[in-house]
Amino acid sequence: MRIAEISTPEHRQAAAAHDSQSPSHHQHEHIISQIESKIKQTETHPPATPLPDSLPSYLSQLLTNLTQLAPFPATNNSLKLHLWKLSYRLWNACVDLSNAASIRSPSSNCSTQNVAKLRHMAADMLSLAVDVVGVPSPFIKSAFSITRRSRERKLLLDLNLARSRTAWEVSDKNLALTLMNRSKTLLFGSPVHFKALAEQFLYFAKADLSRKENNGSFNDVLKLLKEALDLCDKGLPIARTREEMVEIKGLKSKTMRFISAVHLQNGEFESVIKCVKVLRENGGEAGDHHASLPVLAMKAWLGLGRYSEAEKELKDMVANKGIPEGVWVSAVETYFQAAGNAGVETTKGVFLGLLGRCHVSARAAVRVVHRVVGDDNGIEGSRIRAKVVAELVADERVIALFGSEAVAKERTAMHSVLWNCGSCNFRLKDYETSAEMFEKSMLYIPHNLENRVLRAKGYRVLCLCYLGLTQLDRAQEYINEAEKLDPNTICAFLKLKICLQTNDHCGAINQIQTMITCLDFTPDFLSLSAHEAVASRALPVAVAALSNFLNFYNSGKPMPTTEVVVLRTLVTILSQDVGKEAEVLQFLKQAHMRASGLGAESFFGKGEVGRREQNWFAVTSWNFGAKCGKEKNYEFCAEFLRLVPGFYDLMGDGQIDENNVTICRSLILSVSAVITSEKLKMTPLTDAEVKHAAELLERAGKILNSLSVGNIEADLYLIYVLNAYDMQGRLNNLESQQHIVKSFASTKTCTPRYLLQIGLNASQGPRFNAEVATFALSECLSGFLSSPSPNYQDVALVVRKLILIASIHKGNTDDDAVLSMYKQAYRIMVGLKEGEYPTEEGKWLAMTAWNRAAIPVRMGQIDVAKKWMDTGLELARKVAGMETYQAYMEDYVAEFEKKFHTQTAGRIQPPILQ
Repeated sequence: MRIAEISTPEHRQAAAAHDSQSPSHHQHEHIISQIESKIKQTETHPPATPLPDSLPSYLSQLLTNLTQLAPFPATNNSLKLHLWKLSYRLWNACVDLSNAASIRSPSSNCSTQNVAKLRHMAADMLSLAVDVVGVPSPFIKSAFSITRRSRERKLLLDLNLARSRTAWEVSDKNLALTLMNRSKTLLFGSPVHFKALAEQFLYFAKADLSRKENNGSFNDVLKLLKEALDLCDKGLPIARTREEMVEIKGLKSKTMRFISAVHLQNGEFESVIKCVKVLRENGGEAGDHHASLPVLAMKAWLGLGRYSEAEKELKDMVANKGIPEGVWVSAVETYFQAAGNAGVETTKGVFLGLLGRCHVSARAAVRVVHRVVGDDNGIEGSRIRAKVVAELVADERVIALFGSEAVAKERTAMHSVLWNCGSCNFRLKDYETSAEMFEKSMLYIPHNLENRVLRAKGYRVLCLCYLGLTQLDRAQEYINEAEKLDPNTICAFLKLKICLQTNDHCGAINQIQTMITCLDFTPDFLSLSAHEAVASRALPVAVAALSNFLNFYNSGKPMPTTEVVVLRTLVTILSQDVGKEAEVLQFLKQAHMRASGLGAESFFGKGEVGRREQNWFAVTSWNFGAKCGKEKNYEFCAEFLRLVPGFYDLMGDGQIDENNVTICRSLILSVSAVITSEKLKMTPLTDAEVKHAAELLERAGKILNSLSVGNIEADLYLIYVLNAYDMQGRLNNLESQQHIVKSFASTKTCTPRYLLQIGLNASQGPRFNAEVATFALSECLSGFLSSPSPNYQDVALVVRKLILIASIHKGNTDDDAVLSMYKQAYRIMVGLKEGEYPTEEGKWLAMTAWNRAAIPVRMGQIDVAKKWMDTGLELARKVAGMETYQAYMEDYVAEFEKKFHTQTAGRIQPPILQ
């Protein structure tokens, strides 16, 4: 509300009379008239428009001039009274302007500030005219006005700071800084105002620093901090009370610590050191000893690469009990991260020093150990770190930190850190370091029933480490301890590994049996055991593991791998050993039986994978059959070869056709192996075996008939014919024998030499077949003679065989058939050069033909005798070296012809030629 006028006419008259007597009256009146003119301008100023900035400036200058003429003489009371009234008029004008502004939005911030300045000037005018005669309690009223002016100045500053904070929070940084800079004009020499503005700059710097901590430049933050520092420096000299000085100094130290932190973020390590030095030295012993200073200094020294100074800062922290645990733990982590392996001993020393100085929490110990363990730093680095960690965690003081149940989580965390370190070194194959870390981790497992499984796990992994170090006694010791606590499949498996390394195959096989009886057993362990055994070249152990593995496929439970893979692996393993044909045959037969029972796709697999599996078993059977055949183990050879068509028969018809050649070979050679085994063992085949062999050959014959020429070896075809002839002979099926040979003779594969072999085979032995022999040898002879250059040695052999067969088979009933063979031989010899036909064979023909006349002569068959004698004589004439025989024969024939009409045939006996 407006201030009422308090002067009376009497007072004004007395004052006018008194003022007229002042020597400086006109000068005072001139300045006051100018002031009154500006006040009138203020009173008549339109509320809708802002006050011009020149008005408060000009009025302030007038008041300054008037102040220079003070103090006013006591006799000049009218001048003081006039100035008192002008002060109230100015105040009331400001009230009007403020009230008008509250109804509508203020025109500008500048207008508000100008009104505030005018109010302050009104208070200054009262202070100049304080002792006015006629005004009740002038001093009290003047003091009240000045006090109100101080509160308004603080209010104006607070308003400005609040507006700047709001602008900052809505990310209008430029406006916020503008308002902050304007606030510098509202300090009015008050240390409280300097402190408030400095705190605002520090607040903005901290907020900006938190946003830019991970990215961006810190130059803007540094500017804000320097503004705060500058305000602290300016506020200290004007501080009036000790409390104000302490507050500003504390704010200055805090600001400098933030400046140090920003320099550290910028990598300006020298600046950090300087700031820390200033903070520590200012005030002597009462200098700043904040907990962050050694951390800042240590990080700066580390940044400069001066590790000795950094180490000194770190060690000095041990003596400073005021440093919180989190701070020194963070410092230890930072130092170790920068110093690396070179700092592990220092880290250990600092930590143990802290243990002796103050109470250290278990969580801090975990953090330090985790930092020392670090990430992967190569084998050497890992060993160095692990050694220090082992010494640290084995210290009784450290172990004591984890003794109570209240730190169960921290104890578990420490165990995990040490366990993971051991695992990392184990993967690096540094088994010695790994064993040490696992042993130390056991220190952090309570000895109670709940943790017996975890302790057993530790013993088992230690067994693995010492297995890697080939310290088998210690490995055995640890696994025995583990088995006492938690007997399971893993224990049996690790014992198996120890047995394998000591070449105790029987012990390893026993552990496989123990493994199967464990409650937690799964077939995977048998697979692992087989792998371990193969790696150790313990093939019997691998076979035992996989053989037991096969027993679980009938249970119907899901298995880690297919049965066909296990059988294939078994056969492969057995193939690497000598003399394991029986076992290989057993598992191949088992594979065939399972495939037949389950179906090819269910057992071998579908598509191309299944086809490859089937081919593998068929080819393996063939290879073992061929191997046994070369080693003259014909019984196994026959068994393996019989499996080949068995595996191929499980495929579709199209795939069987693709493998017809292999199937045919296997069938033929398996029967050959059976026959050869029979001859060696001198034990005749049973009727069932003969019948089965005949069936196999019958199938082979069908395949042969379907194959094109050249798809199968001619020698194999011959073997088929000989074997089929043999089996059909045992079955007394002579017609089949003849059919087989004739069918073969009609093929392009057949050659005269093959027919010679067939003919010789048919003409001797227990299954003699004259028709087959005669046919084969006759076809053979025709083939030899059709050659451009016949081998007459072979021709002579065939002729002799044909004559012998005819003599035995038809000699008593068809003498002409035998004679025709001699005639054929004679025709062959006609036209040949001397000696081209084998001489001995020629002599044999001539002499046997001549000697055949003896019986007809005795029997009086003169014509028959005469034919044989003539044949013998004809043949003798074609053989060199038989001239003496020839002359003798001619004489005898001549004598025989003269006398055979007058004498009986029985009395004329031709001599037997030898």
